[in-house]
Amino acid sequence: MKARGAVLSRRNAHSAAVSDWRTLKAGDHVEIIKHAHVVAAGEVEEVSQSGNVLWLVPAGPSEKQLFLKSDGVQVRRG
Repeated sequence: MKARGAVLSRRNAHSAAVSDWRTLKAGDHVEIIKHAHVVAAGEVEEVSQSGNVLWLVPAGPSEKQLFLKSDGVQVRRG
């Protein structure tokens, strides 16, 4: 049973919101969450030095998107 608990803990840690966006690197796959809904998903292109701005290259055929932490969005590694 100990192994199962470890697996669940890693899974929860993986899906937890990233509080410090500066820890994200270009190429990281992420999901953007707002009001408990995934509003975008793709690869991080760039994060500002302050960690308050994130550029995302969406998984689908659309242009890159800008997200601001002050808009209340959360980032989850995906």
